[in-house]
Amino acid sequence: MAILYTATATAIGGREGTAKSSDGNLDVTLTIPKEMGGPGGAGTNPEQLFAAGYAACFEGAMKYVARSQKIEITQASVTAQVGIGPSETGPGFGLAVKLSISLPDLEPAVAQKLIEEAHQVCPYSNATRNNIPVELTLA
Repeated sequence: MAILYTATATAIGGREGTAKSSDGNLDVTLTIPKEMGGPGGAGTNPEQLFAAGYAACFEGAMKYVARSQKIEITQASVTAQVGIGPSETGPGFGLAVKLSISLPDLEPAVAQKLIEEAHQVCPYSNATRNNIPVELTLA
C-alpha cells in the first residue's frame, strides 16, 4: 500500500490523560465515562474519538462512491455508536459499532446500495471487518 498520509498522536495518562496530534490540531483531555466507573465530565474518550472518525470516514466513502457513479448527494449524515464491553471470546474488552446513515435525497434502494458499496471502500470498515460487529442502518 502506498501511504498517502500518516496521522500521529500521542496519549499520556491513558483514559485519564490527554491526547495530542503531532500538528497540534487535536488536543483533548481524556476522561473515563461514569458508565465505566469513571468521573465522567468534560473530557472525551477513545470510543467517542473512534465514533467521530468512523462517522466522518464513512460519509467520505459514500461521497467517493457516489461521485464515481455520478450520483448526487446534497444531504447526508452518519451517526456512529461505538460500544465497549467485556469480550465474549476471552480476556479483555471488545467493541461493537452501529452506523445510522441518512441519505434523504436518495431513493431507499439507491441509498442502500450506496451504503453497501461504501462499506467496502471505507478504511474504517476495512479495518474492522471480521474483527468487530458493525451494523449499518439506513435511517
